[in-house]
Amino acid sequence: MFKKNVGSLDRILRFVLGIVMLGAWFIYPDLGYRNLLLIGIIPLATSLMSSCPLYSIFGLSTCPMKKS
Repeated sequence: MFKKNVGSLDRILRFVLGIVMLGAWFIYPDLGYRNLLLIGIIPLATSLMSSCPLYSIFGLSTCPMKKS
């Protein structure tokens, strides 16, 4: 599918950020900008797939280099 370009620390941070944002969406139903918290789906999905489309576009990678 996609080339793996998200390292371990990056995956953990994205996962935590996604969970916090989606958790806040459920916890605070009266927030004025509540729907912006749904953006938390993006870091959560990229952490689960180990691939970030923006990293691919810009040629970035946080994965450790493979030894040859």
